[in-house]
Amino acid sequence: MSSSLASSSKLPLNSEESETRNWLDLPRDVTATILLKLGAIEILNNAQRVCTQWRSISNDPVMWRTIDMTNSSYIQKTEFNLGIMCRHAIDRSHGNLIDISVEEFGTDDLLNYITDSTSHLHRLQLVGCWDISDEVWIVVSKKLPLLEELDITISNLSKDALEAIGRCCPLLKSLKFNMQAYKYQHIECDEEAFAIAKTMPELRHLQLFGNKLTNDGLLAILDGCPHLESLDLRRCLNVNLGGSLGRRCAEQIKDLRNPNAPTDDYLYDAEFDTDESFDDDYSYGMSDIDILSDDEYDYYGFSDGSDYDAYDDILLV
Repeated sequence: MSSSLASSSKLPLNSEESETRNWLDLPRDVTATILLKLGAIEILNNAQRVCTQWRSISNDPVMWRTIDMTNSSYIQKTEFNLGIMCRHAIDRSHGNLIDISVEEFGTDDLLNYITDSTSHLHRLQLVGCWDISDEVWIVVSKKLPLLEELDITISNLSKDALEAIGRCCPLLKSLKFNMQAYKYQHIECDEEAFAIAKTMPELRHLQLFGNKLTNDGLLAILDGCPHLESLDLRRCLNVNLGGSLGRRCAEQIKDLRNPNAPTDDYLYDAEFDTDESFDDDYSYGMSDIDILSDDEYDYYGFSDGSDYDAYDDILLV
């Protein structure tokens, strides 16, 4: 063999071939870490269909200890019922689920399914989930003894449900209870603040974006939650942090976001809702999302249980 041929045989693969080879040769744990960054919806819809190795990794229960289904760009695009997809992801965790995030498609049935499927849940995030009732919250709270972080953003949760959560979740350290900001200052309500102050003494972090609490509610929280380190009161227009209350907040709270603080880093809609046609308790400006009809549900062959073979078949087409 000539020296030129010998040297050419040792030339590196072109960039495309090298990239393909490297993806396939990555250690399993590295590939798993990359796939986790995609989120549950992307894994179920696309990533697990790439190759046998990715399919195997996607079925590993370790991959489903954390389930993130807040990729809202998929909500209007996916042909699947996201509630069914979420149940499928939960089943893959085999009871090891510790952290789950759901956006807009949460229901009573789904919340029951989540809390019946794991006893280890540490973090729960529900964004825009209007279809979860107080009655179910009161029941499922009893199944969340290890819960440390709860994010309920834009919902119709009442003080009764908040009290049940506080009583049943003694380890709760972080609560986000956010609403669409309501422009009219004269609508005041301290019920949620009083419920938090009464039942959540171990809170370290509290976000009440757009809440209707007054200075009375804030004072109750400062008294009832002595360990608070951060408090977000942005868009809470009934709160006045002047005088002694402002001084107490500054002394007691390390990280305080006042009602007029910038909202640039707030992940959801920070605009005021000015539509007076809404009932006061439901004026958060959220709209329902489309879900599959009963006929479409039957068409795809899904059941209410945990048999999702048909779902896998559809994904692998």
